Amino acid sequence: MGWLDFIFKKKDKAEFVQLYEEYSKEIIPAQRPISQLSFIVLDTETTGLNPEKAEMVSFGAVKITRSKIQVESAKEHYFDTSAKNQEALKVHGILYPQNPTKPEVFAKELLPFLHNHILVGHHIGFDLKVLGKFLAPFGLKKITNPVLDTQYLATRLEKGYHYDVGMGKPGEYTLDSLCERYGIQLDDRHTAAGDAFLTAQLLLKLLKKAEKIGIADYRTLMR
Repeated sequence: MGWLDFIFKKKDKAEFVQLYEEYSKEIIPAQRPISQLSFIVLDTETTGLNPEKAEMVSFGAVKITRSKIQVESAKEHYFDTSAKNQEALKVHGILYPQNPTKPEVFAKELLPFLHNHILVGHHIGFDLKVLGKFLAPFGLKKITNPVLDTQYLATRLEKGYHYDVGMGKPGEYTLDSLCERYGIQLDDRHTAAGDAFLTAQLLLKLLKKAEKIGIADYRTLMR
């Protein structure tokens, strides 16, 4: 790539994206205790189940630090979308949001919030693909934070590393099933903010379980 290409490529990348790429490089020490880790628990509601085609309708997130949900940190955003998928509407009920957030406003707020914290979600791969597509116009190539999926963590703790969810009971590791199993009341389900808060509560339960069996630091948690 020539120097002119480099200059123009750099201009295409928003300043807040460049800042995110810098601070997301900060390495979390392998021996840092679980109780000292910071997590961003997030969820998206979309117009469909194919992340390549789906548009983000809403986003919710909350931070966990020192094993406590920081309620004041909660984020909730709604977005305008041209796609109105009737099946998705039956789940999240969002058609014409009031006061939708503009994409650039959202991106400028989100990336500093993510920092280099561990990102958590239930089936988080889907959410990250949707977010990645949403943020791409600002020059972000990839969300580079460490990632933890609560479905994976739950199966690992209950069944072991190599358990295949597809071979178990249908619905055994859905967010609903896990919340019921761990005594978490199902409030505000199928809103992005509500699901993020439920997942945050589930994460804290799973982390306690992990510590009881010797998973005590960042390295062993993310193994």
